[in-house]
Amino acid sequence: MMIALLAAASACVAHADDVAISPAGLRPIGTIDARFQSYNIEMVEVTGGRFWKPYPPAGRAFDGRDRYSARPPIDLANGRLRLLAAALSPAYLRVSGTWANATFFAEAPQKPPPGFNSVLSRAQWRDVVEFARAVDAEIVTSFAISPGIRDANGIWKPDQAQQLVDTTRALGGRIAAAEFMNEPTLAATGGAPAGYDAIAYGRDFKVFHDWMRRAAPETLILGPGSVGHASSPSGSGITTRELLAASDPGVDRFSYHHYNTISPRCGGHDDPAQALSEEWLARTDTTLKTYQALRDAFEPGKPIWLTETADAACGGGPWDQTFLDTFRYLDQLGRLARAGVQVVMHNTLAASDYGLLDETTFRPRPSYWAALLWHRLMGTIVLDAGKPAPRDLHLYAHCHPARAGAVSLLAINASRHTSHALTLPDSAERYTLHAAQLQGTIVQLNGERLALTPDGQLPRLEPRATPPEAIGLAPTTITFLVFPNAANPACLSRRSGL
Repeated sequence: MMIALLAAASACVAHADDVAISPAGLRPIGTIDARFQSYNIEMVEVTGGRFWKPYPPAGRAFDGRDRYSARPPIDLANGRLRLLAAALSPAYLRVSGTWANATFFAEAPQKPPPGFNSVLSRAQWRDVVEFARAVDAEIVTSFAISPGIRDANGIWKPDQAQQLVDTTRALGGRIAAAEFMNEPTLAATGGAPAGYDAIAYGRDFKVFHDWMRRAAPETLILGPGSVGHASSPSGSGITTRELLAASDPGVDRFSYHHYNTISPRCGGHDDPAQALSEEWLARTDTTLKTYQALRDAFEPGKPIWLTETADAACGGGPWDQTFLDTFRYLDQLGRLARAGVQVVMHNTLAASDYGLLDETTFRPRPSYWAALLWHRLMGTIVLDAGKPAPRDLHLYAHCHPARAGAVSLLAINASRHTSHALTLPDSAERYTLHAAQLQGTIVQLNGERLALTPDGQLPRLEPRATPPEAIGLAPTTITFLVFPNAANPACLSRRSGL
């Protein structure tokens, strides 16, 4: 299969621009956090409750009138889940989401008190802390801001947040970073009191900030963690600019959320034919530029974290669990690392259609395999990939995370019809991802189907040795190339990964 694929690519090379790569001379342009590639487990997954209902198998109708399905708490002790999460570590584990805004923390299970919608028990949070420890993940979270956590004047109280911080410490864990609330631009539908506005947010954020500095000075303050920079899609009328103007500077990391679109559950009607287009993939850049401008105006110099992202909000789109979304997933990581974003948290690890893992079986989806290759091959030193490539060929270069002097190149051919040629000056190790069906869930690495072994372990991800020559990059393929002998000066100075 792989031989036929490469032959087909080579046959079309003459019709595409030839791109030469010189890994030894690629200059460094920045660094990213060692936990750059991270993920979310939604608070409602931990507590159990109603979350976005997965789409049915192809051919079966989806009832849009019922967007949610009830689910028990996620089994964070599951061996397969821990194995696959640990393979992506070190990482940040963000436990937040809209449901977190109205979740009450209690020592034991109980009914939600007035002003809350759900309950997080000590035992459930212990599971989070133990999971994070087992898989080498640092915990990121946010706190309840619903009517039940306010004083007689409607001002936010830190009582619940203090209990969560104290319990985390008592369990031997720590909260590495925290946002005040989830997506304040959606406050009208996100659990906040009626009429909540930017002035109320600014007042509450100051209380939160001062409490955090006293109660948990080791915890990074993230913010604002908003989605929708101009006006809220819910019509709440709160903009990110208004939020920042109403609160004094004081975050340690500037955070935001981004989705390319919304799923059909919430009214989206996107055509999968556009999923590989530059317009679609560049939405990542467009959103980042807007938030960079806001960061520069209100929190200059603060590192940027993308704390929640996927292709489509509201549980993911119909193709998000297929190979087609793998292109967006990796291209987004490449673009954001190149732009200096320090952390990217995918939503979710294992829930609904945008999960890297199937929520029922915890088996890897195509984007998980892509995530695993990124983790193993792309280090924290980001390199300039060289002169611009053809429009639908996306190139990203990093130092290898574990091999001194080695360079890793990610080449994404997003064209559906055209092959491209890439001239290699030295021998390389090649990893090419391909699928017979773009909207299929079966993905191949160098012609071999990727799947867990019969005993549930990860397979060996074997590269194909490639001599110095012009190689073909077939349409709709993703290729990682490792140049072990590059001796790139930027990659020799220190280990560039974990």
